[in-house]
Amino acid sequence: MRKLFIILLFPVFSFSQTLTIQSPVRFLALGDSYTIGESVPSNQRWPVQLIDSLALRGINIDTSRIIATTGWRTDDLISAITNKNLQAQQYNLVSLLIGVNNQYQCSPFSQYVNEFPQLLDSAIRYAGGDTGHVFVVSIPDYAYTPYGVQSMNQGQISQEIDHYNAMNKLIADSFHIRYFDITPISRTGLTQPALVAGDGLHPSGLQYTEWVKLMLDYLDSDILTKNSDLYADQLLELSPNPVNGALRITGSNQMKEIEILSMVGGLTTKFSGISKAETISMEDFPPGIYFVKAILSNGAIVTRKFIKQ
Repeated sequence: MRKLFIILLFPVFSFSQTLTIQSPVRFLALGDSYTIGESVPSNQRWPVQLIDSLALRGINIDTSRIIATTGWRTDDLISAITNKNLQAQQYNLVSLLIGVNNQYQCSPFSQYVNEFPQLLDSAIRYAGGDTGHVFVVSIPDYAYTPYGVQSMNQGQISQEIDHYNAMNKLIADSFHIRYFDITPISRTGLTQPALVAGDGLHPSGLQYTEWVKLMLDYLDSDILTKNSDLYADQLLELSPNPVNGALRITGSNQMKEIEILSMVGGLTTKFSGISKAETISMEDFPPGIYFVKAILSNGAIVTRKFIKQ
């Protein structure tokens, strides 16, 4: 029985945990099978979906690198990044998701307690020492997969995953690092089979899309605020917003191109060679959150959010 009292070794701070996007993005994703995207095409891995979504929001992407392998524990990841001089690569966005194989392979919990802070400290160093450029992703719960059902110890798996996640969140909080809890999404895998990959164990590309939506819910306000500040004299006006019928897009500068993007960056409509205004029917668009991305005549990119009712 793993002892819960050891989590008291880490004090909890009340400092805000911000995550900011700096353009151009140099992204490093550290992890295991969940980061490398076992059993899904490479373009459906969550780090790839996240970068693609940021790019479609007008964020320049310089570098995107994944260091992850199926089956890795915390010690494997430490070995993989040791002496690689990753801090010299000037990353400004670093993610960490690790621990399921510590649990699955029955490693001592004390190993995770000792090694996860080491990895998080390394992630901060790789991000230039800026905690605002690092985030932690919780461990998904594989008990809610066909494989987990067959294991006959679903309850124990979930309990231990919760134990690991309580620890990695506590450590992330102590480092003032943004934490994304995707575990509740993973626990819908049995009621929504499409969220599980064909191997019956790992998340599907669709589930990774839901993870990215969770991240973007947080990041979008920061991205849009930065765009507003940067292009204050070239704002787009969207009316009405929320919209039901037709959306009128008006720019204070000639618009060379307009794209309508879904919440996770999927292109739905594109217009080129227009002037300062365009009216687009929204009748065939499902309700939800969308973005207008406009390229102005001076090359500036402006992104705005609207709601289709």
